[in-house]
Amino acid sequence: MDAGTILSIIIGMVFINNFVLSKFLGLCPFLGVSRQIKPAVSMGLAVIFVMTLSALLTWLVYRFVLVPLNLIYLRTIVFILVIASFVQFVEMVVLKKSPALYRALGIYLPLITTNCAVLGVTVLNINEFFVNGKPISASFTLSLMQSFFAGVGFTLALLLMSGIRERLDLVDVPRHFSGIPIAFIVASLMSLAFMGFNGFRF
Repeated sequence: MDAGTILSIIIGMVFINNFVLSKFLGLCPFLGVSRQIKPAVSMGLAVIFVMTLSALLTWLVYRFVLVPLNLIYLRTIVFILVIASFVQFVEMVVLKKSPALYRALGIYLPLITTNCAVLGVTVLNINEFFVNGKPISASFTLSLMQSFFAGVGFTLALLLMSGIRERLDLVDVPRHFSGIPIAFIVASLMSLAFMGFNGFRF
């Protein structure tokens, strides 16, 4: 695993193939949580954590359960169950160990269960780092890196959007465009701006 591979994963997941602005996954929590910066930060950190550990769990399940038992066709269903179970477990642990953090995250932690970007990154890891059911060299490490920086890209998009929407609350937006319509327009413009990163070459 060379520096070029690592750099391509970092820049690719954060800018070029941003899950929200390029692949349009996870738009529900993206639009729902991006009204203010503080909850956007909490949601972003939670997504990074869940994406990374979900990638770890799904890689292990795929490598040591689905492939040996020839159950690859159940991949999507199993991954959804693993992610949902993991998020519920994290929620219970946070509630038990740190009620203050649980209250701060509020609805955002269980909302990650419905974030299709988490499922998207786990499926992408398998598609890119497995060949004929066998992991390529450094597959596990690459999967974790790709998931972590996909979460960073999601968080970046969330913070940019929340900053813009906070500013929009201070201006006179036409009544018919206020709320979700202007949020979609801003998200579209951000997506167009991020398309400019497609010209990156290594």
